[in-house]
Amino acid sequence: MNIARYLDHAVLKPNMTPEEVKAAIQLGIDYKVRTVCVRGCDIDLALEMCSGTETDVSCVLDFPYGYSGAAVKRAASREYSEKGVFEIDMVMNYGYAIGGCWDKVEDEIRGVVEEAHKKNVGVKVIFETSQLNVDQIKKGVEVCIAAGADFVKTSTGFNGTGATVEAVQAMLDAAKGRIKVKPSGGIRDFKTAKMYVDMGADRLGTGYGSCKPICDGEGASAEAY
Repeated sequence: MNIARYLDHAVLKPNMTPEEVKAAIQLGIDYKVRTVCVRGCDIDLALEMCSGTETDVSCVLDFPYGYSGAAVKRAASREYSEKGVFEIDMVMNYGYAIGGCWDKVEDEIRGVVEEAHKKNVGVKVIFETSQLNVDQIKKGVEVCIAAGADFVKTSTGFNGTGATVEAVQAMLDAAKGRIKVKPSGGIRDFKTAKMYVDMGADRLGTGYGSCKPICDGEGASAEAY
């Protein structure tokens, strides 16, 4: 298994300096991860660095809380897609989800998807599964399918626990092959990464500090994300 090709290599810590971001992106390129997942402010740098490599650029949108509203989400999707990112990882308004406001959740996702798909950009929807119960996770998957999203994703890695077997299995059970599943958060070693792939995950969200131990199959990252 070439585990690197499953990895979205997250470069998302809010206090990272430009030089730290550059070094983290280069690490992902060197390991030939599937994408480097960056903050909106780092998209241009990532696109420049990844040009001509085997690594594409993904970015987060409305990260990490998902509460900016439908119009802002749509506008950001349009801007990032026009820049040329490969995929967008947007955060669901999980407060709406907890409150049962699923029409609003679907509307926000659809707006992001419509703008992204105009440019053939994929969309992943981050649930923050630590804040949801199993029924809410399964309902969220159905909403994402209805809105046309490409992936459902467990977590930001910045609020509560990251991916869990229970949450990932709930996503897979609800997806039934109709949408791809991305566990994210807390995946710090090869054994855990392989477990989720074996369960049926199509992509894995991992912090840049976990790239080397996962890809080399040696130990586990001490990073919190």
